[in-house]
Amino acid sequence: MAASRIAEKGTLVPHPALSPHPLTLTAARLAPRAVYVLGAAACLAVAGGVAPWPLAARLLWSAAAGLLALAAAIWFLAYRRAAGRAQLFHAVSRFVERDASPSFTTDAEGVIGYQNRAAQERFGERDGATLVAVLGDYFAAPATVLHRLQSQAAVKGSAREDVVMRRGHIRLSVHEIGRDGFLWRLEDIAERTGAGRGGEGISLPMLTVSKAGTVLFMNEAMRRLIGGRESALDRIITDLPLRPGDVHEVAALSGRVRSTVLQIDSAAGRSEVYLLPVLADRAQAAGWQFFDALPVPMLKLAGDGTVQLANRLARDLLGHPAPPATPLSDLLEGLGRSISDWMADAAGGHGLNRAELVRARAPAQDVFLQITLGRIADEDETTLVAVLHDATELKTLEAQFVQSQKMQAIGQLAGGVAHDFNNLLTAISGHCDLLLLRHDEGDPDYGDLVQIHQNANRAASLVGQLLAFSRKQNLHPQPLDLRETLSDLTHLLNRLVGEKVSLSLVHDPALMMVRADKRQLEQVLMNLVVNARDAMPEGGRITIETRMEHVATPLRRSRAEVPAGAYVVVRVEDEGTGIPADQLPKIFEPFFTTKKTGEGTGLGLSTAYGIVKQTGGFIFADSVVGQGTSFTLYFPAHERVEPAPAQAAVPAPRTATPFKGDGVILLVEDEAPVRAFASRALRMRGYTVLEAENAEEALKTLENDALSVDIFVTDVIMPGMDGPSWVRKALETRPGTRVVFVSGYAEDSLAESQARIPHSVFLPKPFSLSQLTETVQAQLH
Repeated sequence: MAASRIAEKGTLVPHPALSPHPLTLTAARLAPRAVYVLGAAACLAVAGGVAPWPLAARLLWSAAAGLLALAAAIWFLAYRRAAGRAQLFHAVSRFVERDASPSFTTDAEGVIGYQNRAAQERFGERDGATLVAVLGDYFAAPATVLHRLQSQAAVKGSAREDVVMRRGHIRLSVHEIGRDGFLWRLEDIAERTGAGRGGEGISLPMLTVSKAGTVLFMNEAMRRLIGGRESALDRIITDLPLRPGDVHEVAALSGRVRSTVLQIDSAAGRSEVYLLPVLADRAQAAGWQFFDALPVPMLKLAGDGTVQLANRLARDLLGHPAPPATPLSDLLEGLGRSISDWMADAAGGHGLNRAELVRARAPAQDVFLQITLGRIADEDETTLVAVLHDATELKTLEAQFVQSQKMQAIGQLAGGVAHDFNNLLTAISGHCDLLLLRHDEGDPDYGDLVQIHQNANRAASLVGQLLAFSRKQNLHPQPLDLRETLSDLTHLLNRLVGEKVSLSLVHDPALMMVRADKRQLEQVLMNLVVNARDAMPEGGRITIETRMEHVATPLRRSRAEVPAGAYVVVRVEDEGTGIPADQLPKIFEPFFTTKKTGEGTGLGLSTAYGIVKQTGGFIFADSVVGQGTSFTLYFPAHERVEPAPAQAAVPAPRTATPFKGDGVILLVEDEAPVRAFASRALRMRGYTVLEAENAEEALKTLENDALSVDIFVTDVIMPGMDGPSWVRKALETRPGTRVVFVSGYAEDSLAESQARIPHSVFLPKPFSLSQLTETVQAQLH
């Protein structure tokens, strides 16, 4: 192995095996092939000397001379290679000479050629020994680990691995030097705490055991207790199975001893087992001083729940010094169950070794703990040992999941309610249209009918807001420049805020476009501005700011994650009263409002939430009570596109009203009131209408081959077969038939199915008499 070594006085001298001096570079070591070539040349020269013909002698001598020159070339190249390797290892040795971490150089067989000062101080002079022999006493299976790392370094150039040693951990790294040399470095890393090997640093006997009872680790205190290492738990604790909190017999070196066993479950079915001393009387309480050194948060409790001892990690977790004689109920708050009841059950031996979720009282922020109790029953008293685990992150994730489930359930409910209301409103407004056809403005009932019609439209608007929250309303997205949208909306917004409130707009000149429904986006902005105005009854300023933001890494806000990319950000900020922290997570829920009865429906922010989410954006709220609230909206940015050349609008042909239609219509609608209105409206326009309550009845009607049907008017969602399914089946025998789909849900829910059905259009509910008849007329003509 090419290397250098340190002389006794600390000076760096060449390693004999690596010296570039020609006298030390023997042919046998540096160029064995040159020796073979030289031998062949000598044989040819001798053969030439004894050859009987002069020509043959000259040929043999010429060949010998050529081989001699080749041997010299091989020798020279070998010399240069050895000198280069010596210089390389000499430089590496100088580089790591004063490194604080032990370093070795080895050849491909693992023989040590050089070790720096740190390696000599830690392992002694080991020049010429193998690295496996040096590290064999320090961690398990060194040959396997070193071979694995050396193989990786030979392929990738370097490799490293964290290795557990008897006293701590090291990071073992290797770098390839030249073609067959390796530099090894042993770096001490911080000792792990909390579990497993971290128990080496405590004086309490502990071990890690697998689910099958195999001992995976013992700390030094345990090895001293039992006199060495054992591979099975039953050779250490003789009265298995384990009963956490109870006293067990331990096969110690000095004989059988009694010890209280504490068991803590960890990952992959493993458990940590700690041996606690059995206290004969209170005077031995000082023996619990080891408690403070335990690598897990623990409490020692009296039978009535009074804290007797709390180790350092437990005190840090509770955020409380926990002096002796402190009731546990002063430190923790039960979630659905009082601490006193829990302690009483545990003292009686019930509910042990089962985790209980509680909340710490002292910390400023919520800290949730998962506590497992063990019971130690002595003759004089009952002692409980509590093991604490920080469950704050778990509880937070649970809360986020519950909130997500709740919002999803509310959205589904809102969508379902909106669908049913759309059916009712279609029947109400439709029959109102039929009545208005029979009354003129002079009729006494005309004004009442108009009021019914107007209020039905207002109800339809509220239903639209429910559909917006559930993200099932109809959107017509288009590229928008928010600066132009806000400019067009400024006049209306100024009228909304009134004289006491001033409105200011701040735009980014490099703003990109967004793709959204302009009408719906205007509704979002109006809702946010109206809420800001209502939060400032004495007046103030509302600021609407637009800017570009490039999110380099996913941005986590509240319960959402904004993916990386370019976003157009809209920020609406007020100087109002603010929203309390406990109400802030609920503001996007339908019908939740902080306003007085009659002042708001609680649908403004839920509508904004649904529109923004359906557009593919994100909306977040930040508020400080007494200072104001800001809403931040993120919309995916789109490249600016040049508007297409304006074309002259072709006026639509005007149709005389009322028109008279002709044709046969198959009307399929499961809601009887809607079906009755639609049937009367179409018949009044001259159509022949065949009615069916469901898809199965419609298909049965179409079995009559003599029946000619010009258009299907069908609901999308029905019991049994839905609208698109029965229409596709009917078109197999009646291709070319026109279709009008009607639904109280959004067109998006039908988009994929409708795309596969030719000559079909969509009519959202609630629809008026004229909308229905005009849609049918347009499909037929």
